[in-house]
Amino acid sequence: MRAAVWRKARDLRVETVPAPQINDPHAVRVKVAACGICGSDLHEYAAGPIFIPVDAPHPISGEKAPIVMGHEFAGEVVAVGEKVTRVKLGDRVVIEPILSPNRDGAYLMERYNLSPLLGFHGLSGGGGGFSKYTVLGEHMLHRLPDDLSWEQGALVEPAAVGLHAVRQSALKAGDSAVVFGAGPIGLMVIEALKAAGAASIHAVEMSAVRRAKAEALGAVGHDPAQGDVVAAIHDATGGGVDFAFEVTGVPAVLSQCVNATHPGGEIVIVSIWEGPASFHPNDLVIKERTMRGIIAYRHIYPAVMALMQKGYFRAEDLVTDRIALEDIVEK
Repeated sequence: MRAAVWRKARDLRVETVPAPQINDPHAVRVKVAACGICGSDLHEYAAGPIFIPVDAPHPISGEKAPIVMGHEFAGEVVAVGEKVTRVKLGDRVVIEPILSPNRDGAYLMERYNLSPLLGFHGLSGGGGGFSKYTVLGEHMLHRLPDDLSWEQGALVEPAAVGLHAVRQSALKAGDSAVVFGAGPIGLMVIEALKAAGAASIHAVEMSAVRRAKAEALGAVGHDPAQGDVVAAIHDATGGGVDFAFEVTGVPAVLSQCVNATHPGGEIVIVSIWEGPASFHPNDLVIKERTMRGIIAYRHIYPAVMALMQKGYFRAEDLVTDRIALEDIVEK
């Protein structure tokens, strides 16, 4: 079968690879119907490896580079292991790609996203969504409701990141927030903030196209190239927002994100970083601000799909292009 294979930074190739086979009684073979391109994929392509194992196999997938990429996907169950009970042949499913210790079709940890062995199917070996077929443990599959499209299914994973970020914060209905970065995950955070009842949402984004997307979702857009964006947010909100979400991974933005909040505000770091970033600790200490990080998600896919059925995270608002597998490197 054809698949997009990462070999090293800036070396992604679409090539023929063996079709994966079921070798575990709790494993499931999925025919991929739609797969999104994540910011993490772009980071791995441009500056990896980050999650991709290169020196030794990942302890759960048992693989190292070259690996098949793609972790935001949905598809159809086409084969099941003899002990699978979670899904059946023909089921439409979305994939929760977290690699974390598991046994007998279930994750072993309650907070499985915090395992020291954390990896991702499609980033850490084991197959991926940039292919025709892939094989996963049944614990990584969730049935996709019939009223949600394949493209909507491919958005569940990034939407889960956005919803988890907002849920892990202390945000309450009526609070204000700013999202630094209006790429796919930033837009998901905006949608999650809307679902959580944020009364005022601001978005800081250099790209006019992305900023317009954020504004179309209801955020107040700010162009950091037009001046002091922290001052602009303070002016617009009467002293700073309650919550700031960092979704750029750009070191210079971190300090802006901290200082966009009012005294006592909270900063949530969502990005995966390619290198170190710094800010002055006194900006937290003297203002009694709080900073937290989040990684991926846990126990949240059903909530994401329920919100999608209510009209949040709509594919019509978020999908900007459709690329065939053979064209993924070029485009």
